Amino acid sequence: MECLYWVLGCLLLAARLPLDSAKRFHDVLGSERHPAYRREHSQLNGWSSDENDWNERLYPVWTRGDARWKNSWKGGCVQAVLTSDSPALVGSNVTFVVNLVFPRCQKEDADGNIVYEKNCRNDSGLSPDPYVYNWTSWSEDSDWGNGTGQSQHNVFPDGKPFPHHHGWKRWNFVYVFHTLGQYFQKLGRCSARVSINTANLTLGPQVMEVTVYRRHGRAYIPIAQVKDVYVITDEIPVFVSMFQKNDRNSSDETFLKDLPIVFDVLIHDPSHFLNESAIYYKWNFGDNTGLFVSNNHTLNHTYVLNGTFNLNLTVQAAVPGPCPPPSPTPGRPTPSLVPAGDNTLELSGISEEDCQINRYGYFEATITIVEGILEIHIIKISNVLMPVPQPDNSLMDFLVTCEGTIPTEVCTIISDPTCQITQNLVCSPVDVDETCLLTVRRAFYGSGTYCVNFTLRDDASLALTSTLISIPGKDPASPLGMTNGALIVIAAIGCLTILVTVIAALVYKKHKDYKPIENRTGTEDKRKGLSAFLNHTKAVFLPGNQEKDPLLKDQPGIL
Repeated sequence: MECLYWVLGCLLLAARLPLDSAKRFHDVLGSERHPAYRREHSQLNGWSSDENDWNERLYPVWTRGDARWKNSWKGGCVQAVLTSDSPALVGSNVTFVVNLVFPRCQKEDADGNIVYEKNCRNDSGLSPDPYVYNWTSWSEDSDWGNGTGQSQHNVFPDGKPFPHHHGWKRWNFVYVFHTLGQYFQKLGRCSARVSINTANLTLGPQVMEVTVYRRHGRAYIPIAQVKDVYVITDEIPVFVSMFQKNDRNSSDETFLKDLPIVFDVLIHDPSHFLNESAIYYKWNFGDNTGLFVSNNHTLNHTYVLNGTFNLNLTVQAAVPGPCPPPSPTPGRPTPSLVPAGDNTLELSGISEEDCQINRYGYFEATITIVEGILEIHIIKISNVLMPVPQPDNSLMDFLVTCEGTIPTEVCTIISDPTCQITQNLVCSPVDVDETCLLTVRRAFYGSGTYCVNFTLRDDASLALTSTLISIPGKDPASPLGMTNGALIVIAAIGCLTILVTVIAALVYKKHKDYKPIENRTGTEDKRKGLSAFLNHTKAVFLPGNQEKDPLLKDQPGIL
């Protein structure tokens, strides 16, 4: 009898040896394994336990540093890049994306084959063969997907068959995702994506690992491994962008007094988990203005004092969550009047309701408020007459004023009428008194319409304004465009002046001996009318200019 027990024991031991030697998923997919995943989170939908056996015959396992990795891909090594949209608010979905980066000059074509890019030269030069891996040709010449081959080769590492969706034969990579003691298998091309729901998962940082295999005959070869950390949190991920007009550098959290700052709250919610939630924003700007509560993610606030202030924001959102356990209802004084089972129905109704719980997000910042340039205005534009006319050039004076601090620099950008194509950029230091009043002189080359942009700067602020200006062409009637024709016009005006003077003298001589009192007023009006006519004529043909030589005068304040 003892001999029989010994024989049975040997048989059982022999039968167990293959099981003990077989690899499991957690042996293959790295050292990451959450020690208490069964107790701390629920089963991921569509995922399997990493206690399952791994088919090492179809999917060989290579340790890190194995020399076979160098020959796993023709022409170099493939890199896998793993990204996620973490952090994820508990209850939302977190998505992982794996992208394969092939060696230089290699890419995936529309059929899923790996080909060489045209006219791309790598270390080995141009390849005469357009294909790195022609899997389409290989699958047509083999029993891939036909007969018994389908059950033998078209399976994942745990033995489950490939899903035969449309175009599945063009997907030549097998991706195995592993996290929280569970794995997910997926066919893909050069990129794969997977999402998991984080409800009831463990809070804090977690690790996602991915192993990628490529098709190789009737088996598969590992080509890349990658891992990344993702975070599950019970706080709403919040970021606040701050913008202020005329602020020179918004990233230094230094802003200007007496100008509104635009605060825009960005909630990281890529899976749109909070789309149906009522969200409230509670602001404390740290300047003793009180608490502001709003349901709008943007808010303007103006600081009226210089100094340093602590900004605090609390975001509140009601989201679906687990209902608390029902508390027992105290006994009623007249139990005979209460129907049997009333308390039980009340508690079950509570437990079956969809409950809402509040989630919160927080943001803090320290901002500094300083003086700065608040406004800039162009109050006058005038043409500068040059002593030597230049048909293609014009000088213009811009009288610019500003509010706030005195700028240290003024810059102008002259561009086309759309303000898109820059033609000239000039910057000049500013040296003015306590009053911000500048005369900026700029040259324009040729007639047409120009966009002129003015920028005033100091250490903390930058104010700008723009205007459109039209520079007319130089015609013969223009003082700057007179050539030989100007002499003819002047001669004609001289003759006209002499003629009018003679007529006036004759009229005066005719009436000098007799001056009736009643006609005196009329005579003076006639003389005034004649004088006005002459003055008007001279104004049209001979425009005066009291500034004899403006370009040679030393005028302070012109930049």
